Amino acid sequence: MKKINPGLSLEQMQSEITALKSQIQVLEQERAALTHNNDVIVPENDSPWAIVESYRRQARENAQLFAELKGIDDAIAALQNQLQHKQAELTHLPRKLQQITQQQQLEAAKEVAHGHAERINQIAGELAKEIRLLKACADQLSPLYWQVYYKPFITGFKTISVPHVRSDGEVWTIVNRIV
Repeated sequence: MKKINPGLSLEQMQSEITALKSQIQVLEQERAALTHNNDVIVPENDSPWAIVESYRRQARENAQLFAELKGIDDAIAALQNQLQHKQAELTHLPRKLQQITQQQQLEAAKEVAHGHAERINQIAGELAKEIRLLKACADQLSPLYWQVYYKPFITGFKTISVPHVRSDGEVWTIVNRIV
């Protein structure tokens, strides 16, 4: 069995496996197209000897075709062998390499989450500013509003909050900040 290449990432190995499968499929389709047009027609009542002779005669008449089919079959077999080795490497990939890959995936996901958290905090800051401006308008308008309508203009400012994402380095927490 081949030694595992520690420099090969999980993604690279999976990419190579996908490429091998794709190439095998292309060769199988090519083989099917070549054989579809050159099927040996054997009458039902022919003897075994006559059937063998029909196939031999077609092989002699179409030597180039049968040589090409043999080449395609050999290439498919070689690629399938290589595919089996790659799949075995993948299943026997050292646990440490898998953990490194998981760590890389985790770091990439954390970067995406960090971007979302920054955007949430930015939007929350903008929202808090708008709420404060609205409260200032309400404070200015409320006395007049009470005189005209006998009720408050806006209520609930003491309980209005906006989300804020914070982190201690490992655990992220979403808290509500009262505006």
